[in-house]
Amino acid sequence: MKNFITTNSPTPNAAADTPQPQTPLTADATIEQIRSIRAQLPEVATLTSKQRKALQKTFPASAPIVQASLNVIGVSGIVSSAIGQPLDGVRTLQQEAVLWKSVEEEARNLVAGIAGANLLRRQKLAEIGAQAYAVASSVARVPENEVLVSHVEEIKRLKKIARRKKSATPVPQQPSPVPSTPAPGAPVTGAPQVASKS
Repeated sequence: MKNFITTNSPTPNAAADTPQPQTPLTADATIEQIRSIRAQLPEVATLTSKQRKALQKTFPASAPIVQASLNVIGVSGIVSSAIGQPLDGVRTLQQEAVLWKSVEEEARNLVAGIAGANLLRRQKLAEIGAQAYAVASSVARVPENEVLVSHVEEIKRLKKIARRKKSATPVPQQPSPVPSTPAPGAPVTGAPQVASKS
């Protein structure tokens, strides 16, 4: 009689069911993907801050006011005809505005995340640079390490320039309080009383 040894072999679909780790994108690949997405977007309007402010001033109405005003189109065919906007088109535009607002939030969160990661990278570089400068300053005193002297001197020069720029930045002055003058005939408080000699 033969003995059969059975092993639990993974099913063919087990590998497909296991989530595979994502390969991190490089900066160049990320830029390409962002540009590709931008090219596929139906509408992209890059406004200057001046244009954005002008639009907000032109239409300052709140969302509930806009919604109530748009409801009039559905109530009256006369209004819809007069403004040349059928109700279905307006409802579609409303739905798109809501959905693209969500896209805007996601994109803003993405940019904030990228900016945060980049700030951490720059902070790490600054720390490494400070450590390198400290070590170089110390070992440059030894004659065998004279090659470092010019580098240390250059860093010192750049630091002086940076300090000068910081000190040249004007600090807003606090206005000195204007002393209030007492009304005529009013007793002056807080002043020492001088006894009269009789």
